[in-house]
Amino acid sequence: MPTVTPARRSLWGWARLAFGLAVLVGLLGWLGTGPFLAGLRLIDAPALAAALAIGVLTTVCAAWRWSLVAGGLGVRLPLREAVAHCYRAIFLNATLPGGILGDVHRAVRHGRDVGDVGRGIRAVVWERMAGQAVLIGVAVVLLSAFPSPVRPFLPVATAVVVAALVTVVLAARLLPQSGASRWTRALGTAVSDVRSGLLARRTWAGVLLASALAVVGHLATFLVAARTAGSTAPLSLLVPLTLLALLAMGVPANVAGFGPREGVAAWAFAAAGLTAAEGVATATVYGALVLVASLPGAAVLLARRVRVPATV
Repeated sequence: MPTVTPARRSLWGWARLAFGLAVLVGLLGWLGTGPFLAGLRLIDAPALAAALAIGVLTTVCAAWRWSLVAGGLGVRLPLREAVAHCYRAIFLNATLPGGILGDVHRAVRHGRDVGDVGRGIRAVVWERMAGQAVLIGVAVVLLSAFPSPVRPFLPVATAVVVAALVTVVLAARLLPQSGASRWTRALGTAVSDVRSGLLARRTWAGVLLASALAVVGHLATFLVAARTAGSTAPLSLLVPLTLLALLAMGVPANVAGFGPREGVAAWAFAAAGLTAAEGVATATVYGALVLVASLPGAAVLLARRVRVPATV
């Protein structure tokens, strides 16, 4: 398997940051600072309280999913400890460039604490991928049910998603776990991880439920942001638009969470007959609400007292 050098990783990191900055600069050149500032000025106490409450739900669900996947891979991670780590990771994701440094931190920290950095990193990678897979599945269903700018492309997108899922499931069930080459061993490790961490009888239902509840929580926060930003569009129109913005957040190229989310929101709202400024204001409010909801993670970061128990 090709080795990724530190220089290449650094170059890729700078490229992702540059892309996020380019999106923000483009939006500022197109719309100015008005939509960004207008959204922030409209945030009120009820919106902040709702964000904090929903943040508890989404963080606990993410922690539960991580705990299940880690347990399936053979490392013990109690839910209470996972919640603390997830809050810290969400805070770092919301305040540092790239949007994934918090997850990198919790993956490496957990791996070091259990004495297996590789397995700790794989647990976070697989639980994040599970969350994204469920988000894509929910998006396909809801975008098919409600009108949206991407509706004409959904049949092809659905076929691709279904084919990918079938391929993963068949690979996890049928492919051997060992072989001679490095590629074969890497594939075997991935297949074994999917089998034990995601598709095992004791984990798959919990991973699916936790991911679905987390998606509902993120979607609810986005709808709160839309109403806070002054949008009066019906929910049947807002739901698909906010889902598109949520999907854009999966792109690890942003500046403290800002970038692709605002760009896709601007395009989606404008394409749906609203305004790009409304989309940017909604996405900006969402980013601010997520930051507020992540503040318990700052307390965890300062305390520096979280410890993950060793492998069972």
